[in-house]
Amino acid sequence: MAETVVFEPGGYRYLRHAFQYSGGVVAEPGFVVERARFRRPVPLAEGFQAVEAHLTAMGRPFTSFCACELRSPAPFTDEGFIAFNRIYVGTLERWGVFKDEENPVARSNVCPEIDPPAEPSFHAFSYTVPAATGDSAAAATSFVISGAGEEERKPDDTSPAATRVKARSVLASMEERLGAFGLGWGDVNATQAYTVHEMHSFLGDEIVARGATPGGLTWHYARPPIVGLDFEMDVRSVPVERLL
Repeated sequence: MAETVVFEPGGYRYLRHAFQYSGGVVAEPGFVVERARFRRPVPLAEGFQAVEAHLTAMGRPFTSFCACELRSPAPFTDEGFIAFNRIYVGTLERWGVFKDEENPVARSNVCPEIDPPAEPSFHAFSYTVPAATGDSAAAATSFVISGAGEEERKPDDTSPAATRVKARSVLASMEERLGAFGLGWGDVNATQAYTVHEMHSFLGDEIVARGATPGGLTWHYARPPIVGLDFEMDVRSVPVERLL
């Protein structure tokens, strides 16, 4: 199982994964994760500026930035995805978050099938704030688990049966990442699925019956960010969510 590491300047612990993003983040004792969503996708550079302004207004350092949800025009090739991520982590490096190929920030980056943005854009972001004393909501563990797609790419088979298998792989990844923090489905309060393929036939027995949707399910009609992937999920438990 991957290692979890404390990112002290941000007030959270993260699951080591790749230079692009971590496997997930959990607030450290004394902190809680909050989430802010834009009404419409905001282009990446403008979005980073908006994040800076929001954190400054909240009195929080840029290192408190712990997760984001991006939207891209279309799935990337492997090479294109790496090139995009090198641009993305440049700002995180300037903020003192990304260092020595280590990225603590959790992330999802998906591609809307209908009305996609013209360029990679922010949909939402999360950050830590000090937990209020006596706040029962803040006392609960708050976290964001990064999006994950199926392990094997089989883009030629998008039948309901094949999509079911892909969903199982993704659910297992979510359980593994939750488990690394000592968490499970019962700790989740928001589950998001991303696919353009039929999932109703297995929604009940594979996803709901598994306990993966204690707070319901939000289905985004979108594709994972890399060519050849068809199903992605992310989960979180965040007590405060804002609309910007």
